[in-house]
Amino acid sequence: MLNQISGIALAAGLFMSSAGLVSAQAINDEPLSDPRVRQAIAYAIDMDTIVDTLLEGKAIAADSMLPNGPHKPAGLNAYAYDPDKARELLAAANWDSDRELDMVYYYGDQLTADLMAAVQAYLSDVGVKMTYRKLEGDVGAQLTTRPTNPVDGISNIDWDLGYGAAAATALQEYYNPYKTGGTSHTPGNAELDGLIDAINATADPDAQRPAYFAIQEYWNTNLDALPLYYQQLFIYESNKLNRNGHGYGNEQYNYDFGIVDWTMEPDANGKQIMYTNTAPPQFFELPWANLGIWITSKIVFDKLLSADGSLAVNGSQLAESYSVGADGMSVSFTLKDGLTWHDGSALTVADVEWSVKTALRVPNIHAVVANTFTSIDGGQAYRDGTSDEIAGIATDGNTITFTMSKLDPNMLLTFTQFPPLPMELLKGTDPIELQQAAYWQNPIGSGPFRIEEVQMNDFVRYVPFENYHGGVAKIDEIVAFPSLDGDGNLLKNAGAGKMDYGFTKNVADVAALEAMDHMRVIPADIPYTRMIWFNKFARK
Repeated sequence: MLNQISGIALAAGLFMSSAGLVSAQAINDEPLSDPRVRQAIAYAIDMDTIVDTLLEGKAIAADSMLPNGPHKPAGLNAYAYDPDKARELLAAANWDSDRELDMVYYYGDQLTADLMAAVQAYLSDVGVKMTYRKLEGDVGAQLTTRPTNPVDGISNIDWDLGYGAAAATALQEYYNPYKTGGTSHTPGNAELDGLIDAINATADPDAQRPAYFAIQEYWNTNLDALPLYYQQLFIYESNKLNRNGHGYGNEQYNYDFGIVDWTMEPDANGKQIMYTNTAPPQFFELPWANLGIWITSKIVFDKLLSADGSLAVNGSQLAESYSVGADGMSVSFTLKDGLTWHDGSALTVADVEWSVKTALRVPNIHAVVANTFTSIDGGQAYRDGTSDEIAGIATDGNTITFTMSKLDPNMLLTFTQFPPLPMELLKGTDPIELQQAAYWQNPIGSGPFRIEEVQMNDFVRYVPFENYHGGVAKIDEIVAFPSLDGDGNLLKNAGAGKMDYGFTKNVADVAALEAMDHMRVIPADIPYTRMIWFNKFARK
């Protein structure tokens, strides 16, 4: 397949793009800080052919970080494959053809390795050498260690190019990390900071649109990161599973998928057992960073609000009701009466308050959640350790109110994704070490299923929570096997009848699942962009 791509690539070199050269210079001694080099790399990669071949037509070549929709302006440069334009830009930027770029990635699937080989071939054709390697060990530190000086500093990472993705809950997530000091690879600048502030200045989608247009037009020229393609999510189910009318959505996050109403074809013993994956390999993960990719996050932990499949708020979960202040600067939640944790203890607003405070001091929480909680009056000071209280949190009986010091356009979205945890079982734990608590070997939540049995690195068995406020689930058991997103055992388990529900973004798995008579695959459009990051900081 790579030979096919390379042959098409060389043939396509006969055609020239009409786009002109951009007048730009490197901002420091690192050549990747020159927008012309980044544009050259964009022109050198034939994404249309990669989509049609490697990705089997199950993706869309990207022209923006944002997926297609009403927040995207017309006329963006798609950087259609043009190796001559790439060579012209490289010459204008005085590219050193002896320089060898180091590309890193963290996915373990064969498709990613094939994509890296294709990119390497395309770049070689225009005179750019590139090697590639999969990161092992502490991947986060290798990707995200930031320089002390976020504008003119020396890089604290040792790679040149990084292949990764943004799977956004809110569109601001595509750009917010690039505000000064937010990334390990992109120096801050006042113009970009202003554009990012503008997309966060209102919760009104119509008012946001011009700001999104402006930041995409800036990005389309500057290419602080190179968007490659938009990936669909593929939900797979066996023919033994019936959702009983409940719909599909963005399975990477939490939404109201009605699992209490799902049913399974009974086995020989008359039991309804559903097999799935994304159980923990070694310990249950704190569900405040990777919000919904683990099955435990979906079925063991409830949230205050519920969302529909597109992650728009559609009602309450733990909350009986909620109200937003007229100015959008406060929100109140009144909890349902009689809520309990799986161990029978009461779930109260004290658990919610403790969870918000604790989340502000753990090492890693999701960016949307962090922005909401630091927007609470006193939230940032509490996170920084300069205050022991948060003035913007108040409780009264079953009601908790959050008052904001700055507008957060995704305030309600956060509370559809953030699950409170039981304070009594975790209080006294240093937030820095929260993930190391014994609780995470067998956590207790408040969702429709509770954990019945854990055989770590083998399986987890979940059973219905008999006192669930939303009704008792109809499925008798859920058995989950350990895996990450991109389960290497998915096809083996599906072929053996041991996989009834899950999701994947691996197009090779999709084709194999579609070929199984007892499996069905449902594609879902989601905000998920694969991209290349450029390390633009000066080097040691």
